[in-house]
Amino acid sequence: MIDVSIIIISYNTKDLTVQCIKSILEDTSGLSKEIIVIDNGSVDGSVETIRNYRVKLIENKENLGFAKANNQGIKVAKGKYILLLNSDTKIKKGAVMKLIDFANINADAGVVGCRLINPDSTPQASVFRLPTIFRAIQQYWFGNKNLLDKYTPDVDHPVEVESLVMAAFLITPIALKKVGVLDERYFMYFEDLDYCRRVRHLGLKMYYLPAAEIVHHHGASGEKTGKSSEAWKRLIPSSKIYHGTLKHNLFNFILWSGQKWKNLLNLHN
Repeated sequence: MIDVSIIIISYNTKDLTVQCIKSILEDTSGLSKEIIVIDNGSVDGSVETIRNYRVKLIENKENLGFAKANNQGIKVAKGKYILLLNSDTKIKKGAVMKLIDFANINADAGVVGCRLINPDSTPQASVFRLPTIFRAIQQYWFGNKNLLDKYTPDVDHPVEVESLVMAAFLITPIALKKVGVLDERYFMYFEDLDYCRRVRHLGLKMYYLPAAEIVHHHGASGEKTGKSSEAWKRLIPSSKIYHGTLKHNLFNFILWSGQKWKNLLNLHN
């Protein structure tokens, strides 16, 4: 069996995708791996260029979204492990091996994430706490900062976390068996939170592994759709799926009212 299937979603990011593929091919850590690229209807010549590399290429005629495209890759993958990898990443030598070695000796691992770093080598926030109404009230009404924001664990050893971004997201065999694939109702946004919530619900854990480093050009993949201006149109439906409409509206009210109260305080100071 192949050790790991590395799945990359490409959407008009030809140069970045090629850089990502090259970084994988140049990593001679001894793992057997396959690279599966799903192109979501690119019009920048990505497909023609990617064909020149040793990858399994799936060509979509249109942008099917992040979750559905990843599932296309997962369904044809032959690897024991699945690594979902953004096209705007570049793996550092040995990073994938470290993720798999850790997962191999931690039977309760459902997902393992790495330390994402910016191109200037500074750490990049890649961990979430799962959103709850209590945490929203604490942050937006009582000023307890960063409860619902991405953060970077200040550790130099593996640590359990609640949720990880999907820029570099290792899914273990037991998680794939128990949890399955991504929820395709999410075109983009919240699919990472949803998957991690399901993993936790089934008794598995998410781990952050700082020893494994991957460079991430954050946002360069075009917000997965190619237009950051479309982000809000995608965010709201995904939030309603994740929270349910009632809780989504309650979250929005807490955020809105907290901002209003903060603005009023600022006016009187």
